Amino acid sequence: MSRVGKKPIPLPKGVKVAISDTLQVTGPKGSLQVPVPAGIEARLTGDTLELVRQSDEHAAAHGLARALAANAVHGVSSGFTRELDIVGIGYRADIKGRVAIFTLGYSHAIEFLLPDGVDMKIDKQTHLILTSHDRQLLGQTAANIRALRPPDPYKNKGIRYTGEALRKKVGKAGAAAK
Repeated sequence: MSRVGKKPIPLPKGVKVAISDTLQVTGPKGSLQVPVPAGIEARLTGDTLELVRQSDEHAAAHGLARALAANAVHGVSSGFTRELDIVGIGYRADIKGRVAIFTLGYSHAIEFLLPDGVDMKIDKQTHLILTSHDRQLLGQTAANIRALRPPDPYKNKGIRYTGEALRKKVGKAGAAAK
């Protein structure tokens, strides 16, 4: 029994939903298309959207479809943000138009082209704020930026999500003990 799928989705003011084989969600921040799996039916009642499954065979897709629709409604109305921190001496970022330029201790600067729909602001050259109306695209872009220099477990240098807990490993102790 899907408890997530049964929960109705309230539609904020300014958000419009067109129902066909996909949900077309349009709002002040943009517009998104959400696929509706077979066996799931979308119903618009006043200012709420409900997803109803035809039988228990479609229970696995019921909660997923509702979560994707709720993310689309939230994204086009208020948007999503993801924050990253750059830690390390000399590590920094700069942005020029749609291209982010990272200096991460390599012999060259790394140019990262931001996809359409994702905006970036940089505070103090080391704090990145990514915003978008598409949650999936935002998360993938943040993961791609983090992969440019993942946090090092020995020195904790690199790019990490803000608030990410890291486990620092102990280095070699054999040489210092003698």
